[in-house]
Amino acid sequence: MFISEAALARWAPRMLSVLRIVVALLYLQHGLTKFFGFPGPAPAALPFFPGILGGLIETIGSILLLIGLFTRPAAFIMSGEMAIAYWCAHFPRNPFPYNNGGGLAVLYCFVFLYIVFAGPGPWSLDASRGSASHRRALT
Repeated sequence: MFISEAALARWAPRMLSVLRIVVALLYLQHGLTKFFGFPGPAPAALPFFPGILGGLIETIGSILLLIGLFTRPAAFIMSGEMAIAYWCAHFPRNPFPYNNGGGLAVLYCFVFLYIVFAGPGPWSLDASRGSASHRRALT
């Protein structure tokens, strides 16, 4: 390969931070759409569950993930939300994510679950404040 393994390994933690930031920005759009009709049209009716509760998790969780604050608990809650979304809204239509439109829910679920275990990466408030969960991840 044209890039050395050492260089790739050096950049791996930074790319974890990039993944966390990009996923948070993408996920934030779902919460903002529910509450503010931006960047897409707001739903006509927003029941408490899953609408308002999901919107709160998506908005607050995405902001926490974006800045890397309480990253692991936020990612855990968002992973659970996406698992519930898949099994309650998508799976009953068809068991295959391609056919039921649930591919993105599954992808978010597992990316968030990965972040729970991998941590926020070095470009985060958790890392800068030296949180206990971040220190454990480094040892």
